[in-house]
Amino acid sequence: MQSFTLSLTATPDTIDELGHVNNAVWVQWIQQVATAHWDAAAPQAHKDAYVWVVVRHEIDYLRALGPGERVTARTWVADAPQGAKFDRFMEFTGADGRVHVRARTVWALLDKASGRPLRVTGAVVAPFVAAP
Repeated sequence: MQSFTLSLTATPDTIDELGHVNNAVWVQWIQQVATAHWDAAAPQAHKDAYVWVVVRHEIDYLRALGPGERVTARTWVADAPQGAKFDRFMEFTGADGRVHVRARTVWALLDKASGRPLRVTGAVVAPFVAAP
């Protein structure tokens, strides 16, 4: 698999009344990291033609992240796409090596012009998975 990493820091605007990163922020970070991976790996022709939308999130919140703390998000695609759907996995790991959040998100590929779902082809998924 071809993984992608991005570092994120808990800033005052991400902290909730419990003193840690709010669950809704983790969802935003999942989208931010996935989008950054697409932007970094996809050919420009694909970025011009397609857009991804989330159809499902499964998130395990394992430990809190406090103000000023940093995590490294790592995302990858491990499974073959099914029609228009593509599963993306993600882990947010702290400086101590412990996972704070683990997620599996199902994305659907849409034609940018029509907004209609498209089958995820081998060419679209190739930049995100390791060659056999």
